[in-house]
Amino acid sequence: MQTVYIETSVVSFLRENLSASPESVERQLLTRRWWNIYRHRYELVTSQYVVDEARIGQADRAQERLGYLAGVPLVPLSDEVDALADQIMSRAILPKDALVDALHIASAAVSRVDYLLTWNCSHIANPMILPRVFRTLDDFALPFPVICTPKDMLEEYGDASAN
Repeated sequence: MQTVYIETSVVSFLRENLSASPESVERQLLTRRWWNIYRHRYELVTSQYVVDEARIGQADRAQERLGYLAGVPLVPLSDEVDALADQIMSRAILPKDALVDALHIASAAVSRVDYLLTWNCSHIANPMILPRVFRTLDDFALPFPVICTPKDMLEEYGDASAN
């Protein structure tokens, strides 16, 4: 079974009330569709970094985010994860305030997951930075996880409709 690393933005979109923004509503509906219908086709994993981020904010919403993560195994933290994240940051692939995003990428890569599922299209699922991320992973002799959004994974099944 293929593995999917669940990044914080995914559980955030699962928890949030429907937004006034059409783009956010679409993301929320697509995320819920993937989570409810397709997540069972994969082995889900996450990291302590996601759990820590999910705890931040309004207590009741944080509890709901953590509820989605309950039972999802945590990938191990390691010196290799830290070293890879440090390289991503030192090569200025991500902005200085995006260390946790580098840790998500590093955790997924070092754990050799198949997919890193995220809505963070600024720092993680950004096609402008991915080639540099993949070069760094190659320097560490690590395989490249497919970094994608829930919409991308729904399209695999011909089901990217938000309706």
